[in-house]
Amino acid sequence: MQHTELNILINDNNLIKLATFCDSYLNLKNAKLPKEYYYQSLPLCLIDAVFSIGIKYQTVQKVVERYCQFFAYKKFRDNVDLPPTEEQESISNFLSKQGKYDFTQVIFQNRNRTSPKNGILKTDAVFEFAMVLKKYKIEYFQDINNIYGNNNLITDIKNIPGQKSGISLKYFLMLAGDDNMIKPDRQIIAFLKSVLKQKVGLNEAQVILEKCCTLLRTKYQHLTPRLLDYQIWLYQREL
Repeated sequence: MQHTELNILINDNNLIKLATFCDSYLNLKNAKLPKEYYYQSLPLCLIDAVFSIGIKYQTVQKVVERYCQFFAYKKFRDNVDLPPTEEQESISNFLSKQGKYDFTQVIFQNRNRTSPKNGILKTDAVFEFAMVLKKYKIEYFQDINNIYGNNNLITDIKNIPGQKSGISLKYFLMLAGDDNMIKPDRQIIAFLKSVLKQKVGLNEAQVILEKCCTLLRTKYQHLTPRLLDYQIWLYQREL
């Protein structure tokens, strides 16, 4: 979508229409994030982010649970605060397991691929993603800010087969704590298209929900784009 078309799409009428719909049909007053947004370690965010594209989330939860059970790891932290690095599994430690265990068959027990055409096993995509993070010294939650503005890292992630859209990276950042990021997957895009009666692209979805959230925050002060995204996902799941 060109810049002029974006300006046409993101106008006061559309934003008011979207905010009104969200206020009427989403549970914004009592909105809160689930436990998955408070993982104990960064590798769990990575596994969730890569596996979650294109499959039911219950399947993703089972993959994460199997990993935690196999290595006897804590899945969720006790509160919203970031755990100390010594209580987290590092990306390097996660990578050290590659080749020592059969992740696809034994640990993850999942053979989903990143895409039907020319995709790779999601297991392989997780490890390739992890290698990029290690390359740029992203080991713990406390390192996440080093991703922003690092175009080389973003390019390396998008060069992984099945990661070109950048959706997994956006979701990874959300799981790692970014309140301003959204996951513009098919559920979110379908919701926006249905409400606005217009085609909405991945980048446009981010801007639209950010601006919509700003409008809604006059009534729901705790609302963030990440939280709004999750409420939309819950709504779409029930359709």
